[in-house]
Amino acid sequence: MSKFGNYIQAAYDELIHKVTWPSWDELQQTTVIVLVSLIIVTLVIAGMDIASEKVLSTIYDLLGK
Repeated sequence: MSKFGNYIQAAYDELIHKVTWPSWDELQQTTVIVLVSLIIVTLVIAGMDIASEKVLSTIYDLLGK
């Protein structure tokens, strides 16, 4: 149990003394960047899904299935 207590103390000390937390402005900027990136990736994947659906349905129609 002593090792666990030492681990908790070391983790606490690291969070308090060694971690550099972002400012509110930096946090907002990075959040916007992540959200915009997420939207772009979502649109790309949706576009690929729609395109593959159209290609495959065209191939199926040509093959008569």
